[in-house]
Amino acid sequence: MAIHKLEIGEFDEIDYCLIAIHTSLEDYRLAYFINEKLPIILCKNKNEIQINIKEGETTFSRFHYFDKEKTTSWDLIQNKNEVVQQKKINTQNLFSNTTMEIATRVYLLPEFRKVDFFLKIDNAEAPENVLKTQLLLNTIENVSTVYRVNTNQIKSKNNLIF
Repeated sequence: MAIHKLEIGEFDEIDYCLIAIHTSLEDYRLAYFINEKLPIILCKNKNEIQINIKEGETTFSRFHYFDKEKTTSWDLIQNKNEVVQQKKINTQNLFSNTTMEIATRVYLLPEFRKVDFFLKIDNAEAPENVLKTQLLLNTIENVSTVYRVNTNQIKSKNNLIF
């Protein structure tokens, strides 16, 4: 029987393309407009991306489409969310024993704080097709900027494993 060894370097290969999207649209509206522009059908995925931080736990919305013909997986992922904490304030005044809500902004990829959404394309085709996708995404109203992210700049790559 043959033995097959796996090298650690084999797992570091990046086989996806990541497109950053700056917009003021809600996630479901953006998914709708992307479905209109591209030949895909993004659907809300029940398995949202969950991140645990010291302030609490938060989830990021995810819309998914799998193209069986091209074996390409498309994911529209929210980058910004908030964690709301309840803090009790014990002071000796009129407002004693009150609770305050404190919201903390959390990012899926903290090094890209200004990005609202990411479009992750697994097993992406040729780079010219990704460029066409970017151009089509730029034609969506209320989308201000679309650009490809250099995957070597991503420090928190583990957040993109789902």
